[in-house]
Amino acid sequence: MRYVKVGQACQKMTWCSSSLPNGSPIQLVSWGRRVIPLTLCGLLAMTVHPAFAANKLPATPLSTVGAKIVDAKGNAVVLRGVSWFGMETETHLPHGLWARGYKETLQHMHDFGFNLIRLPFSLQALRSRKISGIDFNKGSNGNLKGKTPIEAMDLIIAEARRHGLLVMLDFHRLNDREIPELWYGDGYTEKDWIDTWRMLAFRYRKQGNVIGADLKNEPHGRASWGTGDLKTDWRLAAERAGNAILKVNPDWLIVVEGIEKNVPGQKLPGHWWGGNLEGVRKFPVRLSKPNKLVYSPHEYGPGVHHAKWFDEANFPKNLYSRWETGFYYIVREGIAPVLVGEFGGRRVDSKSKEGVWQRCFVDFIKQKELGFVYWCWNPNGGDTGGLVKNDWKTVESDKLRFLQKLLGN
Repeated sequence: MRYVKVGQACQKMTWCSSSLPNGSPIQLVSWGRRVIPLTLCGLLAMTVHPAFAANKLPATPLSTVGAKIVDAKGNAVVLRGVSWFGMETETHLPHGLWARGYKETLQHMHDFGFNLIRLPFSLQALRSRKISGIDFNKGSNGNLKGKTPIEAMDLIIAEARRHGLLVMLDFHRLNDREIPELWYGDGYTEKDWIDTWRMLAFRYRKQGNVIGADLKNEPHGRASWGTGDLKTDWRLAAERAGNAILKVNPDWLIVVEGIEKNVPGQKLPGHWWGGNLEGVRKFPVRLSKPNKLVYSPHEYGPGVHHAKWFDEANFPKNLYSRWETGFYYIVREGIAPVLVGEFGGRRVDSKSKEGVWQRCFVDFIKQKELGFVYWCWNPNGGDTGGLVKNDWKTVESDKLRFLQKLLGN
């Protein structure tokens, strides 16, 4: 999830208001894909939705063979995930629990056809004692009363397993407000970052449905790859964190996103935050257990930022060469698996540029048999929207039909 557009400032803030059934007020501020809850709730309506039948989950732990992710029996696995954000914001909980129970939400994700949840969090949240933005009278939410954020994470992960869902933890932010360029800053050190991962790796080492660590969301700005600068080289930082995690928990996948720029000899002039994996060929991430490494680019359309490649004369054909250069060569050359860590958008039609981009990308993912994580479940997903409407129950039917080809339905 990125909060600043490529090459330009954040878009204008928009505000919305509502109230809880008990009259407590809510205000949400949406700034691009940043959604900052001040006091939270949701709209209430019961709606019957279509359900997907999910395939059986793989046997864990997962590992890699060449460019494939495989289960504990050696069978190829395609991860089909969705991000459920909020634990990286001031609520310290996934969003929507003001409108619906967490168990009911997880069941809905399973029914939709996903087998993986990407669960963003912040370091600040995990060090906090407080959760908010929750109606404890909704569904199963009474179980969360009196819990700290990390204890709430425990319950959500355990419940995800009961609903047949894998979990990938995503270090989305350091503080509760914004994505830092690097893996340290905002008053936190590299040691804080790595120690948090060590703690999580130990805490969930026996929780089989927790399959990996998305080390840092969308490195950008000063972040580099292959420069050798210990202060900015994300590839070297990913090695340090990944190897520290594997010492504690050798079963996890180590998921490494790309950067934005600052790759020696890069061919494309522009990338999304986290989308630039051009440096992998010359400067691959080196882990103590190479069969645990997965690369994870992010990709968005003009609804997030109207980058210049959407206006090139050969759009949308130009997209395929971009994806090849930016990340797909990693799969084609058998270097490692690629899991598309984020993509999404409001429009899925065949006429708008965002709709055309998103259709082309889904076809690409399907053709290349790539794993993916859709951004996002949340309807308050800013410039991408989500998979459910503001009641957190009613499915966005156009997106549901659109994603069927990726969900095996």
